[in-house]
Amino acid sequence: MDHKDNTITQRWTALEAMLTERFGKLPNMEAILYLIGINEYNGRLPKIKFSKEQKQDLMHIAVCTLLSKSGYYQLSGFDDEGWPHFEELIPVPETTLGGQEQLLKEHILEYFEM
Repeated sequence: MDHKDNTITQRWTALEAMLTERFGKLPNMEAILYLIGINEYNGRLPKIKFSKEQKQDLMHIAVCTLLSKSGYYQLSGFDDEGWPHFEELIPVPETTLGGQEQLLKEHILEYFEM
């Protein structure tokens, strides 16, 4: 493991500890993406129970938001219900599942460190 991986691991562990303290349990990657999606939706939704499809949409918003920082996506606007929409600017590099998770972890760390 190189120094960069070690630093990411340490930072990820610290983020998990902070989220566990805040929410009372250790969130998995999907839960973290869901939290980011809700945050990015910025309270535009009324306080409702989200459907499974809406939860998936919120996680998609999170992924697009995170990867927009590296130029993969760009916010293209909002629909009539206030949902943000993104357009792909450049394809996300094809990689293994582990590689995808690592890319998301790096972006999630940057997001929470803003």
